[in-house]
Amino acid sequence: MSQYKNIKQAAYDANMRLPELGLVLFTFGNASAVDRERGVFAIKPSGVPYAELKPEDMVVLDFDNNVLEGDKRPSSDTKTHALLYKEWTGIGGIVHTHSTYATAWAQAQAAIPIMGTTHADHLTVDIPCAPPMADDKIAGNYEHETGWQIIDHFKELKLDPSEVEMVLVGNHAPFTWGKNVEKAVYNAAVCEEVAKMAYLARQIKPKAPRLKDSLIKKHWERKHGTGAYYGQ
Repeated sequence: MSQYKNIKQAAYDANMRLPELGLVLFTFGNASAVDRERGVFAIKPSGVPYAELKPEDMVVLDFDNNVLEGDKRPSSDTKTHALLYKEWTGIGGIVHTHSTYATAWAQAQAAIPIMGTTHADHLTVDIPCAPPMADDKIAGNYEHETGWQIIDHFKELKLDPSEVEMVLVGNHAPFTWGKNVEKAVYNAAVCEEVAKMAYLARQIKPKAPRLKDSLIKKHWERKHGTGAYYGQ
């Protein structure tokens, strides 16, 4: 029995949730789960249709992209996942999709503005959009540089990845993460729904304002503050 059975199952389960939630079309996405004690992660194999996936198909790698288990080629985005795990040691799972509305904002090179309380329930800032990559980096180690594109943008904005668990990559698509891969999947769904709401709001009223600070504070703190009272 594989010593990586648990993370392979977790990665498989997360990947299967993506089409169920309408976040991927064909093979346009991937999810990975990490085992911090072993310093490894499991990720979807590249280009395999979701209907054909099995838990044993998940590929296990270390944070330097060395394959430790699996006979299939890992996702083309593996180097991005590996770098984020290596640099952001608090995250336990990553999801990348090309979900329609979030990707549309990414293609517009625009952050998703915080316009409503649904957004504020999950974070207190716009969902950031990292600027498009420089030509020399595109021509180089592209997927690895995508990881730095995300990390550098968070440094520039002084954002904490444990508080802001989602990002758009300009002209590309969203990445989300969380304390585990289940939370990363949840965040991918939230990112898409918030992107859709913001888009529709701006269609109804192109100059619709961002949510005011008092409502941002209220909705964030009722779920995440010291006196949180949302849920059981």
